Amino acid sequence: MSKYEKGRIITGCVSGIENYGIFVTLDEYYSGLIHISEISNNYVRNISDYVNIGETIKAKVVDTDEDNYHVKLSIKDIDYRINNRRKGKIVEISAGFNPLKNNLDKWINDKLKEVNRENGKQN
Repeated sequence: MSKYEKGRIITGCVSGIENYGIFVTLDEYYSGLIHISEISNNYVRNISDYVNIGETIKAKVVDTDEDNYHVKLSIKDIDYRINNRRKGKIVEISAGFNPLKNNLDKWINDKLKEVNRENGKQN
């Protein structure tokens, strides 16, 4: 009996996104595909709105191909997010770019000195 039994909820890492689906790495042998039709009951305009590469997600096993170590997966009708965090809005801090503006020349000079020391040159 396979550990990727039909109907079971499993965990995997998103390893690729194509216009037709999501590739998921499950373990050292098995990989899976969530076809675009298995992402949502609604129209899926952009798959990247649902997952990010490198994200760990849950998925339901639809079918298993033991010979090729491939699993067909679905995230329809399940809470597939592990940490339930979505892409957040970037909030600008009040300092803005001032720390960069105020320190950039110093950082460049410090790095140049370090590189010159490593190359045996004196400043």
